[in-house]
Amino acid sequence: MTYQEVVELLGSEAEKLLHHQAEKIPLKSLSLHFKLPRGSELAGSDRSPLVRKNLRRLYSHGRLGKSGYLSIFPLDQGLEHSAAFSFYKNPQFFDPEKIVQFAVEGGCSAVTSSAGVLGMVSEKYARKIPFIVKLNHSEHLTKPSQIDQVPFSSVQRAHDLGAAGVGATVYFGSKQSHRQIEEVAAAFEEAHRLGLFTVLWCYPRNPEYKHDGKDYSQAVDVTAQACHIGVTMGADIIKQKFPKYLFAFKDLKLGKSDPDMYQALLTGNPIDMVRFQLAHCYNGRIALVNSGGESSGEDDLKVAIKAAVINKRAGGSGLMIGRKLFKKEWKDGLKILRAVQDVYLMPEIKLA
Repeated sequence: MTYQEVVELLGSEAEKLLHHQAEKIPLKSLSLHFKLPRGSELAGSDRSPLVRKNLRRLYSHGRLGKSGYLSIFPLDQGLEHSAAFSFYKNPQFFDPEKIVQFAVEGGCSAVTSSAGVLGMVSEKYARKIPFIVKLNHSEHLTKPSQIDQVPFSSVQRAHDLGAAGVGATVYFGSKQSHRQIEEVAAAFEEAHRLGLFTVLWCYPRNPEYKHDGKDYSQAVDVTAQACHIGVTMGADIIKQKFPKYLFAFKDLKLGKSDPDMYQALLTGNPIDMVRFQLAHCYNGRIALVNSGGESSGEDDLKVAIKAAVINKRAGGSGLMIGRKLFKKEWKDGLKILRAVQDVYLMPEIKLA
């Protein structure tokens, strides 16, 4: 992927995405550390030398190694959705080794999946690519269904199988969110004691977040506040979806808000909206990666490139892309993955 190809893919959106300058939260106000060996920015924090060492390993691996950016392949869709629905196009991904092989061949920074998947191949691969064990998952045989994530494994097991980090999801705003927060915060404390870094999927989710035909679970103020709670819980990396809507607090009667806070910190440009999320990650001291989103078919390459441009220019640290990759033929998934990585390696695409 070349810069000119990026321009052509973005089409009419190229100008606003490639040349926008963020003025509401200017670059100089952030605490970004792309020029340091990543992991070093947490020196002086309560993160142990071993946690920082595992973070440096993460940021040194794969095609984006030592660039300051991350390309993480997540595949736990057999639990987050039903397995047959997830893998019927490529049944090879029922096999844990194929999941890890794809990440290795794709030059990823890390692979993240369940303890079951990574444990099956840990002796062969844990030293070849950083493992991030996802500790909790959804469960889709309960009826009526629940908005919940339950622990499937332990930090100790992740440590024992050779993982470099652990991850977890919290559905902020759900009826089960207080329990999830307590479980995950305790797990992250244990992970840090054992020297593992932590990744938090910060997903607001509640049926009452829908208002006037909009699902405000992806509003910028709701997602950003979830990020802020996540870094407070001890996450070293935050994963968040891209924001779709500007304002939700007033309509949903959540938290506290003032029209002036949006005027002071936001515009409708998606780069400014992700910059707003990043500011909630301790002003960029904690890395923000965004979701690659669902697979939409022929436009997946364009959507992925657009996501990479927005995340990079906002000051984010990369993307986690799963469904856009494993629902395609192996070579086509790798093509999208490498194109996204190319965006983060392009000197022409600079921070806004």
